[in-house]
Amino acid sequence: MNIYVANIPFKASEPELKGLFEEYGEVSSAKIVMDKVTQRSRGFGFIEMSDDAAARQAITSLNGFNFLGKTLVVNEARPRTDAPRSGGGYRSGGGGGFNRTGNNDY
Repeated sequence: MNIYVANIPFKASEPELKGLFEEYGEVSSAKIVMDKVTQRSRGFGFIEMSDDAAARQAITSLNGFNFLGKTLVVNEARPRTDAPRSGGGYRSGGGGGFNRTGNNDY
């Protein structure tokens, strides 16, 4: 089962996170998601556990757990939805508006 872990302290390492979950069963992988530009932790990650019962026990036990000074949010990872993304971001969509220069048609 794939587990989503949020609110991971920025100073935490993947081995530390893996060790926390290994108390409940075998951990296939532990991944803290890093920012592509800064290579710093984004504060969330994923744990893969082969035994679903152990994974559920880990979720129940570690959700709300204080890990290195921060309260973890732990739940079963949900697959990304393929919903279309909105424009968002810098200078997307919109447009129009009032142009101060050369617009004397008022």
